[in-house]
Amino acid sequence: MLLSLHVKNFAIIDEVEVYFKDHLNILTGETGAGKSILIDSINVALGGKVTKDIIRKNCEYALVELVFVTNRPEVLRLLEENDLPKEDGQILISRKIMSNGRSICKLNGENVTAQLLKDIATLLLDIHGQHEHQSLLYKHKHLEMIDRFAKEEATVHKEKIQELYHSYQKLKDEYDNAEIDEDKRLRELSFLEYEMKEIEEAKLVMDEDISLQAEYKKLSNANLINENLSGAYKQTSDSSDSAADLISRAVKFLSKISEYDLQLNGFLTQLIDIEGLLNDFNRDVSEYLSDSGDGLDGFIEVENRLNLINHLKSKYGNSIGEIFNYYKNLDSKKKKFEAYDEYLQELNQKISVTEQKLRKECEILSSIRRKTSLQLAEKMKTALIDLNFLDVKFEIEMKELNNYTVNGLDEAEFMISTNPGEPIRPLAKIASGGELSRIMLAIKSVMAKKDDIQTLIFDEIDVGISGRTAQKVSEKLGLLAGEHQILCITHLPQIAAMADTHFIIEKNTDGISTNTNIRQLDESEVVQELARILGGAKITDNVLTNALEMKELANHTKKYR
Repeated sequence: MLLSLHVKNFAIIDEVEVYFKDHLNILTGETGAGKSILIDSINVALGGKVTKDIIRKNCEYALVELVFVTNRPEVLRLLEENDLPKEDGQILISRKIMSNGRSICKLNGENVTAQLLKDIATLLLDIHGQHEHQSLLYKHKHLEMIDRFAKEEATVHKEKIQELYHSYQKLKDEYDNAEIDEDKRLRELSFLEYEMKEIEEAKLVMDEDISLQAEYKKLSNANLINENLSGAYKQTSDSSDSAADLISRAVKFLSKISEYDLQLNGFLTQLIDIEGLLNDFNRDVSEYLSDSGDGLDGFIEVENRLNLINHLKSKYGNSIGEIFNYYKNLDSKKKKFEAYDEYLQELNQKISVTEQKLRKECEILSSIRRKTSLQLAEKMKTALIDLNFLDVKFEIEMKELNNYTVNGLDEAEFMISTNPGEPIRPLAKIASGGELSRIMLAIKSVMAKKDDIQTLIFDEIDVGISGRTAQKVSEKLGLLAGEHQILCITHLPQIAAMADTHFIIEKNTDGISTNTNIRQLDESEVVQELARILGGAKITDNVLTNALEMKELANHTKKYR
């Protein structure tokens, strides 16, 4: 359930905060007051696209915050999988859009991606936008709705089909690209053997290039090393006033007096240690200088080895490890080309086995979809009758495709007849805008009983309807609100009268700037707002009486939901 919405610096909204209630929340207001902007702000908060003009003029950022409460296991599991805090079933979502185009998304105080917000949004609410009913014109949407109605029963097999389909296509592509003539096979084999031999003859050792680089660095700077190391050795050992000689003299001086004071004895001990360390140092340096020689032969050998390794890297990989992996692939290809007929036969067998599994899963899913389509069609017919399609016929036509797809082998199309004597035809060919809007509401009401989504948002579901049909739509929304929280933007008094909680959206201006506000109406204000919608510019006593009667009738109807 959506508890609250906080919007700041968003389009023409300075700052609003609204607390929604259970059941049917109705939002009304004059045309252009900013009703749809509120729905846009919810979409943006839940990871939707951001346009450049979304930030209010002269502001540095826009902010939208939503607070939900839910106990759906899927939501709690998603939080757990992403190491996000659980706040006793409360979900706080916020998105801050900066003037430089960046946005900061947070979920329960932690930074998250916009994609994660989209994922959690599908579990928290369902938004029906102003033009969403147009999606009914596309057949692939019909199949999606059947699968949604089937829920887990279809989902398990769809996931298996997707996995098998990708494996099947990969094997087919490999087979199609594998067919080559004998001459090309022999040329490929010869080239593979040449590359393998070049790598084998190098007798590479893992990470030897790293140690060679260090050795090369040392040898290429041998003269500089010897010159400076000899200088250091001369200062510490190889002269009459070297550090070793001076320290030796100092030891003799201290030896003469150390017995007279314990502290002096400590000085002597320290100096003897220093003398020992310096002698060790000088001995090690002397050995290093003796072993170094001119290093020319070693330098050439290291340089040649590095050149060979770098040559192989330029052809087969950026490291010795990558070269080894490349060699393994060469060996695998070589075996394939050496036993090419067997390879093709084995590949063909894999394709056959994978296709059999794919076909079996497709047939199971098709069976589920056909059974589900009959159930969905029956419930849709009932829902359409409730929405004033009195003589409606509704069927779902299922067809098998000639080729596999990631969704199986099925194609579905909604078929309808809305008038007596008319043949049943594809929905896309006969339904008007107002009819499509009602059909979408029927689908939402049928799906809502299957879905665990608690909050439904309708942005002007009343497009193209009036009179008794509008009354039927309001009654359907009222019934749906008995099981779900609904937010509905409307221009029709019949629908507005059905509100459990009624909000008005108003646009104010001081001549310099424009601002949209939203507030909840009390009982008397609700009647005034209904009268405004009914009567337009002039609200007479008769209009007020009609508004009051409409509200009382709606309240009476809600008692039976």
